[in-house]
Amino acid sequence: MSSPRQTLPGTDQPPAPEPTDPPGASSTSGTSSTSGASSTSGSGTPGASGASGIHPVDESRPLGRILLFGIQHVLVMAATPISAIFLMSATLHLDAGLTVDLLSAAFVLSGVGSLIQSLGPWKFGPRLPFVMLPGGAPLILFLAIAEQHGLRTASGAVILTALFCFVVLPVFSRLLAFFPALVIGTMIVIVGVNLVKVGAVLVTGRPGQPGFADTTNLMLGMATIGFTVVFYLLFTGILRQLAVMLGLLAGTALAAGLGHIDTGRAVEGGLVSLPHLMPFGSPQFNLLAALPLMLYSLASMAEATGQTVINAEAVGKEIDRRTAVPRTVRGDALTSLFGGAFGLPLMVTSGENIGIVSVTGVRSRFVTAAAGVVLIAIGFLAPVTRAISVIPSAVIGGTAMVVFAVITVLGVQMLGRSDLDRHTNTFICAVALALGLLPILIPGVYAGFSPNLRILLESGVAVGAFVAAVLNVLFHHIRPGIAARLTTSRTESDR
Repeated sequence: MSSPRQTLPGTDQPPAPEPTDPPGASSTSGTSSTSGASSTSGSGTPGASGASGIHPVDESRPLGRILLFGIQHVLVMAATPISAIFLMSATLHLDAGLTVDLLSAAFVLSGVGSLIQSLGPWKFGPRLPFVMLPGGAPLILFLAIAEQHGLRTASGAVILTALFCFVVLPVFSRLLAFFPALVIGTMIVIVGVNLVKVGAVLVTGRPGQPGFADTTNLMLGMATIGFTVVFYLLFTGILRQLAVMLGLLAGTALAAGLGHIDTGRAVEGGLVSLPHLMPFGSPQFNLLAALPLMLYSLASMAEATGQTVINAEAVGKEIDRRTAVPRTVRGDALTSLFGGAFGLPLMVTSGENIGIVSVTGVRSRFVTAAAGVVLIAIGFLAPVTRAISVIPSAVIGGTAMVVFAVITVLGVQMLGRSDLDRHTNTFICAVALALGLLPILIPGVYAGFSPNLRILLESGVAVGAFVAAVLNVLFHHIRPGIAARLTTSRTESDR
């Protein structure tokens, strides 16, 4: 989410807007379309086609240039899968070999998803310049399920949720009304706070455990954040977009200078490695355990609508939301289905690359397809994934805190468009935040409840989204209807 689909600082991309029309809604012309991007390409004004009549999104370019621009997309978003896998590894105490295997799978599946969304085979993918990544909110839910029920159940939950997306997609347009910006924005704020906390634990360690608040780790984490700020302050254009990645590299260099990197693992093993299918064993399917992830997927589909619209606007291509948005959701679901089989959380379309499209003016979807190929190649190159795996957790944590704090800001921005001047909306947001943040700020608060009930209550994201959605229905759908009927009955009795 812009939101859980993380958006890096420097992309100059507004968060995905709340869709005003559901995918199934029709406009006066019979199609819901978007046009008018702020960027231009060599073909002229936004939305214009080239001399051959081909839209710039569908234009092919020289292979060398496509590959170069594709690598640029990869550099901007590479910190996200790295941070996601390190969070998994540190939280679930995975060994180095399994971490490398999951990192390889994350790059390969990100590449496969990018190819699906960019090339649009059959009914999958909107044929827009999209890149796919492991999602932020789904990662937190995956970790919560894994800690309570084990990794096999967490993988099964991902697969069940991917299948659930296919099943619920036909009625998605009807459900969208129950997830307005107020509900999604509240959920995103909870997601952001939760992710920042998890990232901070990578820097500080867990309270009560040996090495907690180690001064060297704190220094490395803070220095990584400081490097990122300096790069973002001094650079412009593409280099500014790479501030997070450059900060990660600078923090790693500092750690190497202090002797806090074990380079032995980076040179061990062969040149090529394939991600292992079902790395945790055969998935276990538990509908109750998967329920928080399924609930999140409804909001994710609403966000996919906004991502598709804003991407089409950025490239100046007219789309029919009734067909383009379902193709995006199917692409997300298919990639997540594969990802669950390889031990990954849900995969989602990312808005991180739209800023690069706006800056460079290169709107071809074949560029993000090339980025997908590069991601797959990185996943298969064992020395690259091993080298990434030796980055200290404190450095990754510093980067993760910056990347994931942006999610909180995006949630606040979305809430700013939710008419919080109305006391009813303020009340809905406040109650949802209070109940959603409770298990995050006070871990173990529901320890006295039954295990099945704890699955739901300890997922702050699911609780916050559910409370916000229910209160939104009560105050904005049911209450006005009851009030209208009472007014009508009073009027008739007065007669």
